[in-house]
Amino acid sequence: MEELLYYNELYDLYKNLLTDKQRKYFEDYYFNNLSYSEMALNFKVSRNAVCKQLHSTLEKLKEYEEKLKLLEKRDKILLIKDKIKDKDISRELENIF
Repeated sequence: MEELLYYNELYDLYKNLLTDKQRKYFEDYYFNNLSYSEMALNFKVSRNAVCKQLHSTLEKLKEYEEKLKLLEKRDKILLIKDKIKDKDISRELENIF
């Protein structure tokens, strides 16, 4: 479950860096709960092709995070935000992401 949340957070941050095909595969599997078999039928490819595409997409998301560290930075900002008493500043920090 933790891994699912991690990938969803990465997707939220980096989806615009993915191709349309990568986004569609990710969304069908993680958001629409389609199986590899269902996706293979929809895309007219093999189950293995679906598996490879999803694996490649997850690797891309992890690679983007390794290089850009947006998730890590967001988490740090949210920790700081929780320590700030000034509500206006706190809201501004929250709105960054």
